[in-house]
Amino acid sequence: MSIEVLDPGPLATLQDRGRRGWAHLGVPRAGALDRGAAALALRLVGGAPDDAVVETTLGGIVLRTHRAVTLAVTGAPCRVGVGRRAVAHGAPVTVPAGAVVTVGPATEGVRSYVALAGGLDVDPVLGSRSTDTLAWVGPPRLAAGQLLAVGRPGPLPEPPAAVVVRRRERVLRLRPGPRVDWLAGAAWAGLDGAEYAVAPDSDRVGLRLTGPRIARREGELPSEGIVLGAVQLPPSGEPVVFLADHPTTGGYPVVAIVDDDDLDLCAQLRPGERVVLRVV
Repeated sequence: MSIEVLDPGPLATLQDRGRRGWAHLGVPRAGALDRGAAALALRLVGGAPDDAVVETTLGGIVLRTHRAVTLAVTGAPCRVGVGRRAVAHGAPVTVPAGAVVTVGPATEGVRSYVALAGGLDVDPVLGSRSTDTLAWVGPPRLAAGQLLAVGRPGPLPEPPAAVVVRRRERVLRLRPGPRVDWLAGAAWAGLDGAEYAVAPDSDRVGLRLTGPRIARREGELPSEGIVLGAVQLPPSGEPVVFLADHPTTGGYPVVAIVDDDDLDLCAQLRPGERVVLRVV
């Protein structure tokens, strides 16, 4: 009762809704970066909200089923194939035992999600099946030859009649952070409408932005707690948006917080793509 990883692509991990309540011990929350896409994949296969999914990064993944299983792929658009046959993205598909399932490279966006009916039966670590890529807490990144146990599905509910995923404007809404007073002069107002490019070293830890340098007070702070979506401003003046694998503390001022509804967009922005900041 398992599924085999034939090719994990550049980076494939297991993710659920994250590991909460351990920040005081320095353990990040982790969890699916595009939470909406992961939840949709689980909904399509009748999964529970806390089931784990596979999160791929840009290059997709190749799997072989060891029994018949229903699965769904959501998130970044990509070609999904069973053997040589193309099947739908964003819809439940039942595949036979021994089938090779190919989740191709993302044609736009970054991260795709694979959910399997019955869930992935992997032992949780500190209450979560999420892989944290900062401290590598949780299940290790997926590797070729790895077998993943699949749970027994319950009665599958009817999937949605239609799945509509609306394209998001590349806009991140900002609210003032606890250290907004570290911004110099009219810097806060100047963030409204400012445009940045996504830096190539962005990852699950943070979305690094390159563009207009933001003026800030000189000096540093003692390390203090950081929350998901915190916008930290290092001395370079180029902001960093902290994502699911963010460190639990940091010494640069957190001058803003990205609206929670915009964090899924951060998961799908590619290096070089432009994003506009909007003060609310």
